[in-house]
Amino acid sequence: MPLRPARCYTHFSGPPYTRKEYIPGVPMPKITKFEMGNRAMMEQAEVKGELIALESGNVRHNALEAARVMVNKTLTTLLGEANYYMRIKVFPHHVLRENKMMAFAGADRLQDGMRLAFGKPIGTAARVHAGQVVIEVWGRAGSEDKIKEALRRGASKLPLLMRIVVKPLKTASSSGS
Repeated sequence: MPLRPARCYTHFSGPPYTRKEYIPGVPMPKITKFEMGNRAMMEQAEVKGELIALESGNVRHNALEAARVMVNKTLTTLLGEANYYMRIKVFPHHVLRENKMMAFAGADRLQDGMRLAFGKPIGTAARVHAGQVVIEVWGRAGSEDKIKEALRRGASKLPLLMRIVVKPLKTASSSGS
């Protein structure tokens, strides 16, 4: 069965559904790597780019993985593997459920509709709140436009409105002393 659109799961109300010890059959999240690039760049970096959520909502694990792949591929192409460090700051803890409905002739005789409609686990999502950083990227001075472009491409894979902030970490006077 294909995935439902992101609009079915983006908005949330109520507490997260996270107790996996009580939930049988939760699929593993597609995103497995949360840090990419050269870790030593955190200490050497002169600029830091952040992808910040402007609204609250759920971000499914497959959307996080798509954003990670896009940002990493763009940065590797534009800057090279050793010239950046990227970190995904959110983890998909929240278990998503779906009450699967059949869509063929005679299906009304085979299913119960909304009776006992709790749903089966179909995936996981990260709860993101307004103002929360989703992806961080560290790089050298002069790579601000390339970091911004990579984060813009990654933001297009996520269902929420995002803001990109690229700020300097070290000033020219402090790095010279």
